[in-house]
Amino acid sequence: MAALRHGLASLRHRRGNPLATSRRLGQSADHFATNHPAPSPMNHLSRRIVLLAATGMALALPLAASAQAPNWAKVRVGVEGNYPPFSRLGADGKLSGFDIDIALAVCERIKAECTLVQQEWDGMIPALAARKFDMIVASMTISEERKKAVDFSDPYYDVPSRFVAKAGAFKDHTAADFKGKKIIVLRNSPRAKYLADRYKESDVLLVNKETDIYLELAAGRGDVGFGSSVVSSEAFLKKPEGKGFAQVGSTVRLEGGAGGVGIAFRKNEDALREKVNGALKAIKADGTYKRMAERYFDFDISGN
Repeated sequence: MAALRHGLASLRHRRGNPLATSRRLGQSADHFATNHPAPSPMNHLSRRIVLLAATGMALALPLAASAQAPNWAKVRVGVEGNYPPFSRLGADGKLSGFDIDIALAVCERIKAECTLVQQEWDGMIPALAARKFDMIVASMTISEERKKAVDFSDPYYDVPSRFVAKAGAFKDHTAADFKGKKIIVLRNSPRAKYLADRYKESDVLLVNKETDIYLELAAGRGDVGFGSSVVSSEAFLKKPEGKGFAQVGSTVRLEGGAGGVGIAFRKNEDALREKVNGALKAIKADGTYKRMAERYFDFDISGN
């Protein structure tokens, strides 16, 4: 079990939290003049000075906003470093993985100087809101719930989910197959919702990170694990700890917009989002994306 904990201690799945915005109002000078008696010459002069000053301020505001608007020559990118093969932190302190390659390729295409900022998964969206970084490249699944908190790029990869159990224990993954069985899944995740909606006669064990799905499964504290097809294969089934286990039935595509993975941005930062979408299209068109993906996967991860 110590080997399993060491082999899996670096994986995570995806979830997030919401944010908010604000607005401003103004008043008409004509309305003011209509509802007040005629001023003395001195008061009239004072009012003209005030109105001229207000007009100058109003004209200056768009210019100030424009001057302060980022041109995205420098971009801070939130990454995790704890979810191989998508993101890992090596013994030398260097980040690597498919997410990291995507982030660097996008930065090159938008001609931005990028800084990678490592962040624990649970704090990703709050840190984005607090402007610790400008976008998140950390295998974040696009879902309707998360869209309430952040905006997403076009998907840059999409892998299906898979059930895993003792080899030969189940023929398929229907609700009838798993009736009365305990399924292990990441809490507060699209997969947890999928189980709650469709496997009402199964028990569900919620865990804090995807790593724990397979730790609990190997320890016999559940009958079935439900997670990423890539993670279950690469980090569990292909390891000694996964001996005697197998994927059950076919792949599962989550509904409701969940499943595809995108880059997350603060709400309404459309200029940066559009730049990134353009970069993603470019690296897919010229073969860069395919070459990067082939370093990690022996199948098409693009979801196209």
